[in-house]
Amino acid sequence: MEKLEQIYEGKAKKVFKTDDPEVFIVDYKDDATAFNGLKKGTIVGKGSVNNRMTNMMMQLLESRGVPTHFIKELSDRETAVKKVEIVKLEVIIRNIAAGSFSKRYGVAEGTPLRCSTIEFSLKDDALGDPLINDYHAVALGVTTWEELETIKTLAFKINDVMKEFFLSVGVTLVDFKLEFGKTSDGTIVLADEISPDTCRFWDVKTGEKLDKDRFRRDLGDPEGAYQEMMRRLSEKL
Repeated sequence: MEKLEQIYEGKAKKVFKTDDPEVFIVDYKDDATAFNGLKKGTIVGKGSVNNRMTNMMMQLLESRGVPTHFIKELSDRETAVKKVEIVKLEVIIRNIAAGSFSKRYGVAEGTPLRCSTIEFSLKDDALGDPLINDYHAVALGVTTWEELETIKTLAFKINDVMKEFFLSVGVTLVDFKLEFGKTSDGTIVLADEISPDTCRFWDVKTGEKLDKDRFRRDLGDPEGAYQEMMRRLSEKL
């Protein structure tokens, strides 16, 4: 597989074409951003952790019947993935009140929710990724009703698998963001990443934050948190 020109660079990743038109290469960066890019920095080693953790979780989810874009890990920071058209929705699953949910609804952070919830944000940095509902998503042509039902079903299945898995390594899965894409034949698959960048991980016993909130909230040692999550996964998977 030959790596060709770069076609995209986001806050955390670069994407390259390959000599196979149905395969891209994703290259994970150490750059860290928060608050829609207003806060910027570097978390040394983050790219490697996010790449490897994402690939571990994608393979676990594949084994449980969740289709993903994962093909093959190429190196510490690079992975071959299926070419997909990203659905312009950020899909947020919440199990415990935290972050913007707590602020928006006046619920103390750490409050367990009576049921897991799902939220959709329009993927648009210029607009600040505004929250939208099902009808907005369909009305704007972002997705169809059928695709939305598939995305919801997959998102909650992913939540069930990940909650159980992370609990087995002493971590509470508080909330997380997912992105989905469509392959060339129209199949909806899980894309993007599953990492401390996109999930809130709290230690079950201490409540210590093991995710990007350590950078976002200036809690110190984000590198240690990312490495600790990688250590726990490596021992389990």
